[in-house]
Amino acid sequence: MPRDFDLLVVGDANPDVVVGPLTEPLAFGQRELLVDGGTMTLGGSAAITACGAARLGLRVAFAGRVGDDHAGSYVRDRLAARGMNVDALRTDDTLPTPLTVCVTRGGDRAVLTAPGTLPAVSAADVPERLVGSVRHVHTGSFFLMPRLAAGLPGLFAAARAAGATTSLDTNDDPAGRWDPAALAGVLAHTDVLLPNADEACRLAGRPTGPSQVAEAARVLAGRVPLVAVKNGADGAFCADGTTLLSTGAVPVQPSDTVGAGDSFGAGFLTALLHGLPAGEALALAGVCGALSTRRPGGTDAQPSWDEALSHLDPQKAGAS
Repeated sequence: MPRDFDLLVVGDANPDVVVGPLTEPLAFGQRELLVDGGTMTLGGSAAITACGAARLGLRVAFAGRVGDDHAGSYVRDRLAARGMNVDALRTDDTLPTPLTVCVTRGGDRAVLTAPGTLPAVSAADVPERLVGSVRHVHTGSFFLMPRLAAGLPGLFAAARAAGATTSLDTNDDPAGRWDPAALAGVLAHTDVLLPNADEACRLAGRPTGPSQVAEAARVLAGRVPLVAVKNGADGAFCADGTTLLSTGAVPVQPSDTVGAGDSFGAGFLTALLHGLPAGEALALAGVCGALSTRRPGGTDAQPSWDEALSHLDPQKAGAS
């Protein structure tokens, strides 16, 4: 049956203040260090994924919470400017909008987040009618939103019952617990899992390291139907329980890598919703992640569908 939206994204949205690159150790003692650049842009794993998907042409709705403040207005306006529906983005008058500062250094970054409304986001913030009007439901930053995490199995089950597919990008667990029981509950209702290499190893209970990533993808593919693992400069893996696919990195001169994994996720989900097979979706996702690094912040350089396709020819995805 026809759906109002291709994609519903539930989760975190906040301003990102991105500064860098840092060329010497960060110092306290009231020292002031100068860096080449700084910008404020839209951040949050869920929000960057939503923006990437909207830029790729999907009809996107966003659900979550912001505060009743200037930062919340900024987030709402930036999401709406991308053409997505923000009717389910609630304004919380008791908590501030989250704020993240990213300090970049080479291809790495340090991330400081004041959570604000994030602990208050819950599955109850998502209208039931909205869940029944989408093709796919995605969420990110699982460990930053404990109330949403607790309700996510029910939300994903309801989405599947309504005929939608589901996906999860856990992102990092600041507490380092990687709660197996909570993860098992949501993975039972997840169609696509989108971790990076380090997260994949931790989710799979494997030691972290380059030699473990492919095996972690295989392990996770035993828990969900499809896993796509972002592996930075080494490309990406995709596993479905039978076949392991890989794609190489896309050559690009990055400005910074903030949000590249979320843009990868947007490309992967958009390609799947266009009916592309997993290998082609993986290659297109790699393009989307790489091209997003051309400007500071996670959203300003995200490619359109045609631009992403134009970079696909050199990409080859194959079985391993």
